[in-house]
Amino acid sequence: MAGQDAEPFSIMLRRATAEQHDRAEGAPFVAALLGGRLTVDALTALAGQNLFIYTALERAADRWRDDPVAGAFVIDGLERLPALRADLDLLIGPGWPDAVRALPPTLAYAERIGSADSAARFVAHHYTRYLGDVSGGQVIASVMRRLHGDRAGLAFYDFGGLYAGPLRNPAEFRRHYRSLLDQAAWDAADRAIMIDEARAAFGFNRLIFEELAVDFGLYAA
Repeated sequence: MAGQDAEPFSIMLRRATAEQHDRAEGAPFVAALLGGRLTVDALTALAGQNLFIYTALERAADRWRDDPVAGAFVIDGLERLPALRADLDLLIGPGWPDAVRALPPTLAYAERIGSADSAARFVAHHYTRYLGDVSGGQVIASVMRRLHGDRAGLAFYDFGGLYAGPLRNPAEFRRHYRSLLDQAAWDAADRAIMIDEARAAFGFNRLIFEELAVDFGLYAA
């Protein structure tokens, strides 16, 4: 049994995945997007990939909702699919279902999420995406709104529905989520699985950004 001075698991998880997180966040595609060097088409392409990722993630959430451990993380208001569909309606038009295509790493990522066979594996993917969207995603939204205004399609980054209840702002959500990570009944094997799976999830995100960078001419394939 861990002692009272043991490092909280939320901190352990963040520290253990920091390298993979930083590599994904520092990808050339992300830097170019935030630096204003890409058009709104790049945001459209990213929204298309997110559609496949969140279809897999939110289907998984429905399966894990009643689990005694994972169910606590399935928080109403986090769902992103309706917002993504609205963004694609704006960015592409009503024909977007025929226009979006999943890149190979996106398909692999979605399959990895869908095959999560334990609460620890599912929560690792949930953590990687939603905590990042509520936090760092707001930076993307702010920059895109400044650069592209109403053309940007940023409903995906709007978590207003999440804050209709007791979690009144992003900081409260982050504290609540980290407390769930710290209080869940993870054993040593679960923690190891979560760290490995979160590292893999950041790796998939980096591969997607690399493919998008090639598509938008940031470096040669």
